[in-house]
Amino acid sequence: MAYWIKTPAELDERFRQRPTRIGLDTEFIRERTYWPQLALVQMAVGDEVLLIDPLIPGMNEALAQWLADTSILKIMHSASEDLVTFKVACGVLPRPLFDTQIGAALAGIGGGMGYQKLVTAINGVTLAKGETRSDWMRRPLSDAQLQYAADDVEYLFALHDAIEAKLQEQGRRQWLDDDAERLLASVEHDEERWPHVAMRSAQFMDAAAQLRLLRLLRWRDVQARSSDRPRSWILDNELAAQLARTPPADQEALGKVMDSFPKAPRKLLGAVWQALVTPLEDEAQAPLALPANDGNKQALKKLQDAVSARTAELGLPDGVLASRKHLESYLESRQWPAALAGWRQAELESRLQAALPA
Repeated sequence: MAYWIKTPAELDERFRQRPTRIGLDTEFIRERTYWPQLALVQMAVGDEVLLIDPLIPGMNEALAQWLADTSILKIMHSASEDLVTFKVACGVLPRPLFDTQIGAALAGIGGGMGYQKLVTAINGVTLAKGETRSDWMRRPLSDAQLQYAADDVEYLFALHDAIEAKLQEQGRRQWLDDDAERLLASVEHDEERWPHVAMRSAQFMDAAAQLRLLRLLRWRDVQARSSDRPRSWILDNELAAQLARTPPADQEALGKVMDSFPKAPRKLLGAVWQALVTPLEDEAQAPLALPANDGNKQALKKLQDAVSARTAELGLPDGVLASRKHLESYLESRQWPAALAGWRQAELESRLQAALPA
């Protein structure tokens, strides 16, 4: 049964009962802001589903004590964006975390499975998807919204129990704990140090241009965070790439380039110029995005084949052991990627070392 929680006192009262586990999900809005705006929290507690209104003063503080209590297991599905939302709204992340999407992949049930699909696979229940794009900030919420929201946590305990049993049987329960903690750590330290590497256009720039791109992207991220606006509203990728590739001679020339881009941040002209021409303290350490060539294509293929072979042996979905990005990093640096530390390193390192070119 679903209950609409209208006051922090109601949430505090249930917290005093200290359940051993809860199911969690959120609804949030992030279309016009950098930070997600928490609009609704769904919490499964025992046989109840609590629908918690974070727009009520004091509610997020009441919710924070649930998230911070490490004696309560938090069961979520595909939690990454929800974690960011909790961090912003409540100032704390839910630990310990059991992510049923991660668990399903590690148990060999399926990789990247959505909640509805996983519920169908494990419980044989088909859930409605009709309210996915609802306006969750409006009040009152419709009956259809409330039902959809409640469904998002109603089956989390059943998913947890089925996945937990399978992981224990396979001896992989620690794998899930390791991956959940890695996910939480990535949210705690969410600044990307080298954002230029992820842009495909950087592969076709020389080293100087890539460093200019890095400066612009670092500046953009700081500006987006401080103004709470989407990155693309500050400086879109196309303009950033053009300025990095063909830097204007002076601020006046920059203004002319901006005039040809309808969404260019004309009011931030001076700040963009300073970002473009001011070296970063650590840019000498920046890795370069390298275009593929026949040599590293062949080497990468050998690494991918080694990963695929071990993936098949373990009965895991493709992509769970290592992504192409991680393998490219390993191939370039010959240093084991931090993202693959722990159980993945134990499963892969000797095989990948053997596949590396001399």
